[in-house]
Amino acid sequence: MIYPKNTIAQLIIHVCETKGIETVIISPGSRNAPLSIGFHNNPNIKSLSIVDERSAAFFALGIAQQSKKPVALVCTSGSALLNYYPAIAEAYYSNIPLIILSADRPKHLLNIGDGQTINQKNVFKNHIVMSANLKEDIHSKIDFLLHNFNLVNKTITKCIQENGPVHINIPFDEPLYETTDKAIHFPEIIPFKKTTLLDEEPMDVDELSKFATIWNKSKKKMVLIGVHNPSELVQIQINHILEDESVLVLTETTSNLYNSKIINGIDKLIAPLKHEELSNLKPDILLTFGGMVISKKIKHFLRKYQPKNHWHIGKKNAPDTYHCLTHHFAMSTELFFSQFFFLTKNNRSNFQTTFLTLKTKREKKHLIFLHKAKFSDLKAFDLILKSIPKNYNLQLANSSIVRYSQLFNLDDTLQVYCNRGTSGIDGSTSTAIGAAYASARKTIFITGDISFFYDNNAFWNNYIKNDFRIIILNNSGGGIFRFIPGPKTTNALDFFETTHKLTAEYLCKMHHISYHKATNLGDLNKKLNTFYNHSKKPKLLEIFTPRKRNDSILNEYFKILES
Repeated sequence: MIYPKNTIAQLIIHVCETKGIETVIISPGSRNAPLSIGFHNNPNIKSLSIVDERSAAFFALGIAQQSKKPVALVCTSGSALLNYYPAIAEAYYSNIPLIILSADRPKHLLNIGDGQTINQKNVFKNHIVMSANLKEDIHSKIDFLLHNFNLVNKTITKCIQENGPVHINIPFDEPLYETTDKAIHFPEIIPFKKTTLLDEEPMDVDELSKFATIWNKSKKKMVLIGVHNPSELVQIQINHILEDESVLVLTETTSNLYNSKIINGIDKLIAPLKHEELSNLKPDILLTFGGMVISKKIKHFLRKYQPKNHWHIGKKNAPDTYHCLTHHFAMSTELFFSQFFFLTKNNRSNFQTTFLTLKTKREKKHLIFLHKAKFSDLKAFDLILKSIPKNYNLQLANSSIVRYSQLFNLDDTLQVYCNRGTSGIDGSTSTAIGAAYASARKTIFITGDISFFYDNNAFWNNYIKNDFRIIILNNSGGGIFRFIPGPKTTNALDFFETTHKLTAEYLCKMHHISYHKATNLGDLNKKLNTFYNHSKKPKLLEIFTPRKRNDSILNEYFKILES
């Protein structure tokens, strides 16, 4: 077997293998050659090559999102490392494990005007769970070896424990390409075992009883769930809590929880409500879990009509999104409900039925409007979501795309994902492609034109599955800036909306993707009928919608809900 001759490179690869790292994404370069050679020749770690570091990092994020395991990234020195930052920030706020392995020049070559050199130490300090700066390998002295070994082991363990990104900065001196057939023997490492529900420490029952008492006395309890990975146990627990008439459960598209008694169209429910109805919706207790919440309307509502108690469940942080947080249950949602349900009882109340009745009325108006709606982003979304086969993974781009999805009921076999940690448009395509690569389920990615073209280097790799499907809603600009108040009142709309005349057709030709387009309802229906059929290469459907009509149709939609 071939190994890099460099001691630090062998050390890092050994620790990664022992800790169960299965995939590494390598971007080409010279300074990182010892790692590239070592990972490539390790039969237990899959090495993938992606040129663009920004795309590579989001691709890795997509793999980690699906596998729930850390993915390593390797790059050369200099500005290459900085291109990882958007994905690192997303991983940090979305609790996704990434291991950043950056090659650096040794100390004597820093700050002397040498090429491809920047100050790399702690460069991600504000969006990382741990940074490690390794010492130089000076004649393989044992103290350097042990220091680096312990630091790498600690850092990768932290990545697994915290479910977040870590950064290991590695000084490599020349020669960089030397290899050997001799493996260095390192101290034994105990493979890290992630804690399970059975390993978690339960909450003190007497302490939890105090909260249960408050819960049992309340007749208006709201459970609000943000971004959440699919979970059979949490689904069962939510089904159970919905048997309590005093509990109203609100979810979003990215919550991945389904039940007919759930309010899954938050904006549809809240937008038309008047003051008296909003007052009735104000809960005594707000219980939240999951990641970021998309709906601005629910945020505005809860900040204005604040509950007396806001409890958040989550192992890590508890964001005070609604400025009324009163307690953080620092534990998994599964364990919390497993304990809490033994102490709670159902309460007679009309809280749930009142707003489920409103939900039904809104849904009828929704269906009537969509049946008559003209060709637009909204109408296209209706047809797209109905066309998706069962058991698909649905990847959504940010901005107006994920917000449109909030207005529709999804098939409960779909699993939905979106980069909501930072809510950026910058790596949605790369993430979706990485996720599709790692998932046994088929994947459909829906995106807007600006997000798509911003990340067009996502296709510059050899790992796109033939069953991967992409749909672009091309409204010739950032359509969301026509919806939100403000931009149209200025004389600088062009700087917000970013109008253009681009099409994905030539990108598809360059990257060997089957290209299809639709410009009207008949065209769209016809293309969707065969879009998911088996193919020998990925397919992309570009839907050209009327830029100046989309916002007026969406405004009409919300007015109909109010009537």
